[in-house]
Amino acid sequence: MVAQLETSSENSTLDLPYSMKGLVQVFTSSHRSFFTSVMAQSLRIAGQGTPVLVVQFLKGGIHQGHNRPMRLGQKLDWIRCDLPRCVETPHLDETEAQSLQKLWQHTQKVVFEDKYSLVVLDELSLAIHFGFIPETEVLAFLANRPVHIEIILTGPEMPHSILDMADQITEVRRSHEP
Repeated sequence: MVAQLETSSENSTLDLPYSMKGLVQVFTSSHRSFFTSVMAQSLRIAGQGTPVLVVQFLKGGIHQGHNRPMRLGQKLDWIRCDLPRCVETPHLDETEAQSLQKLWQHTQKVVFEDKYSLVVLDELSLAIHFGFIPETEVLAFLANRPVHIEIILTGPEMPHSILDMADQITEVRRSHEP
């Protein structure tokens, strides 16, 4: 996990001359399905003993939901929206919209409870683009999260406001089209 050092000891819980500041990383692409490298990074970090949460906002089909996280190892929780399908368009029925909002509210709650050091928000950019989650809420969440928590956002259609506040941006490109 990449982190920035902060030279002020005011924010440190230990008596160290610095504290770790979590980065906001963005992984974006013009297409979906580039999540493998982010998931590999999450598994590696969790395997080293760091608590990790992976949230997939638009993936469904397995009746998982925020109250039934999949635990991979001892340190990685993986949750999906409790949807009967994967979302491909901006059209949700009322039950699906409520499920997505519950997942977003749960994600914010556990981040502010300081349960995880790394949080991956998969396809949050599309949830914003489709109008499911307000961009202003995401910006406030990123700005107000506990400073040491690292956030990775993935997905196409990443809003410029998020790109502007990101510490690191990785654009996944295909070198050739099939």
